[in-house]
Amino acid sequence: MPTITHFDLPADDLERAKKFYTELFDWKIEKLPGPLDYYEIETTSLEGEPGIGGGMGLRGSPEQRITNFIEVTSVDEYCDRVKELGGMVLQPKMPVPGWGYLAVCMDTEENTFGLWEVDENAE
Repeated sequence: MPTITHFDLPADDLERAKKFYTELFDWKIEKLPGPLDYYEIETTSLEGEPGIGGGMGLRGSPEQRITNFIEVTSVDEYCDRVKELGGMVLQPKMPVPGWGYLAVCMDTEENTFGLWEVDENAE
């Protein structure tokens, strides 16, 4: 069954946001290797178990908000299902090289969410 696997947290000031969430929740936030200015967020439950992972990058537009990504077997198939069920695909399938594919959708209640397909061969 598909489940929330990742959240994306946009920030206007990455260092300020990193400090805020590290001090507030004790999240571990580290820059990913490579040229992208993107940080990986590691969370844990109150019992110390690994939690949902996330990422943080610069906000792309003023209306961009936290987006939960749901892991699916095929972004293409789920985008088709979103449209069939009355939702919209806002950001069509795009590769995240070496990681997988994502798309951003809107449900029938105007809530946005992401779809995520793992594929280390994505280019």
